[in-house]
Amino acid sequence: MDQKKILSGLGEEKAVEMFRKMVEIREFEEKIRFLFLEGKMPGTIHQYIGMEACAVGVCSTLGEYDVIASTHRPHGHAIARGLSMESIMAELYGKTTGCCRGKGGSMHTGDLSKGMLPAIAIVGGNIPIVMGMALAFKMKKQPRVAVSFFGDGASNEGSFHEALNMASVYEVPAVFVCENNLYGASTSVKRVAKVENIADRACAYGMRGDIADGMNVLDVYSHAKEAVDAARRGDGPTLLELKTFRLCGHSRRDPSNYIPEEEKEWWAKKDPIPFYEKILLGAGMLEKERAAEIRKSVEEHVQEAIEFGQKSPDPAPEDTYEGLYVNMEVPR
Repeated sequence: MDQKKILSGLGEEKAVEMFRKMVEIREFEEKIRFLFLEGKMPGTIHQYIGMEACAVGVCSTLGEYDVIASTHRPHGHAIARGLSMESIMAELYGKTTGCCRGKGGSMHTGDLSKGMLPAIAIVGGNIPIVMGMALAFKMKKQPRVAVSFFGDGASNEGSFHEALNMASVYEVPAVFVCENNLYGASTSVKRVAKVENIADRACAYGMRGDIADGMNVLDVYSHAKEAVDAARRGDGPTLLELKTFRLCGHSRRDPSNYIPEEEKEWWAKKDPIPFYEKILLGAGMLEKERAAEIRKSVEEHVQEAIEFGQKSPDPAPEDTYEGLYVNMEVPR
């Protein structure tokens, strides 16, 4: 990876914006973690702490009319794709101002107008849907790309194998992004898969496979851009594996005691946010004072989003019948 070349191609404004997005995801997740533990929010959450470089790196390569699909761990993808923190927070509170009008909650955040299908909590459930969306884009001759985010556990689901095979056969404009955080809930990937890399499975379908460092946003961006560009120019799909790690439990009350402490400590040293901040400081694209200002403004923004969510109105019973159908057509 030519780090200087990637930064040069991004430009200072976009490079710093990627840092801001990662900070937004982290601050958002940290704040709602305590809100849930304090019993101030309904439902449950599956958090994205430590995996910020994956969502930001991939989504930074996408165009306005491209579409992503997420999992039961969708907040990071939603923020990276451009959904406002206010609309996501309101959704977590089940309010009408939420991105899904309070009907989805944490595991179903999304907004097609922003290029994100409402998240699908079923493990591996979005993979064949993304294949279908990409096939539709190809049949309609639309220059759009569909991206599926899923975890290492989903790579053992039948939907994964069926969708990737069909995507390869029809050469659809899709990128299948496996965020391999090494644990499917509490089960190590080493106990459920004999292949060293999930990306190695791509060859079984005649598909391009690639691997990126999921703790380095520039590496993710570089590999994701190759995959997205290939899909857009008609060269077919890619299975992109991001080697990452969640610096939190699987869900809100999971202390992750199944992970050895030395493993947690090793990955904590690879935290993607301070790692990227150091890169930007070294490249002269960011100063410590500006980094501090970004963190402060993000903290204030998240607090405003919390207040917005808390004060927003609850849905009425008749709202059940609204928003049942959506239009995915590109505006003419």
